Amino acid sequence: MADQTTDQDLRRAERITINKEFESFDAFIQEYVSNISRSGVFIRSKTPLPIGTKVNLRFTVIMDDIETIEGTGEVVRIDETGMGVVFRDLTGYSKNLIERLLVQRVD
Repeated sequence: MADQTTDQDLRRAERITINKEFESFDAFIQEYVSNISRSGVFIRSKTPLPIGTKVNLRFTVIMDDIETIEGTGEVVRIDETGMGVVFRDLTGYSKNLIERLLVQRVD
């Protein structure tokens, strides 16, 4: 019987996991992420991934409690300082957390 690989298996195999923990939201912004919005994030990196790379995202940030932003994204832009990743699929909790973080930054 021939080896049958599903589209889901291929998508899973093609993704690279970005998993990072931060002691505070400020550390998250200062050390790793220079820009976060509802639609994506710019991640600082000396070795950005190629455009089109699918990534699994998991950012753990200590705020009042330990909070985790997780989902999938795709690298859409690179430069010498890092890469722009558009969110493709975030958990509902992660979307709400990003909204809270954005409001907190404005205040």
